[in-house]
Amino acid sequence: MDGFFLSGYNDENNQKVVADATNNCRVGKSFFFGFHDRVTRPAPESSLSARKSGALPVRPRATTRSTREEHSQETAQDYVELIAALIESEGEARVIDLARHLGVSHVTVSRTIQRLKREGLVHAQPYRSIFLTDAGRRLAEESRHRHEVVVRFLMSLGIPEEVAESDAEGIEHHVSKETLDAFVRHLEPKKRRLGGTRK
Repeated sequence: MDGFFLSGYNDENNQKVVADATNNCRVGKSFFFGFHDRVTRPAPESSLSARKSGALPVRPRATTRSTREEHSQETAQDYVELIAALIESEGEARVIDLARHLGVSHVTVSRTIQRLKREGLVHAQPYRSIFLTDAGRRLAEESRHRHEVVVRFLMSLGIPEEVAESDAEGIEHHVSKETLDAFVRHLEPKKRRLGGTRK
């Protein structure tokens, strides 16, 4: 402790400095471990019991694998829907057309098409048009139906068509069948009213 003593101070002052420093260390240690205990202390048994019993909601954690699979499904739906639309309007779907509409590179489109081929959703040959398999056509029809329902639902709430079309792109991939069915039920009365008006 000799090295700690301050020059110009007598022994009494130096002892006081040492005592103050020691006391501060104790306070700091007490504060740190008290904070550590609050952070790391397990949840009270009552909270755990309530959560297990269903009284408190338990939020599912999204895993990296599930997120990656969801993104892969979204990409497949977007591609087959666009391929179907291009075939309907242009008579064919090419890599260059997909790249232009999706705003991605030719390399990205080519890699995705190869994956869709492995999944049995498209037929494609190098430098040739891309066609949907039966499974690809079914997925395209489901995706288009989902998109149209979401757009119509948003527009029924007073949202402009252009905004509804844009928002539907983000919603349609995540909406559950139960929610989509609820959208349809919400739209049916309006459809019947419009039908009655035309008569």
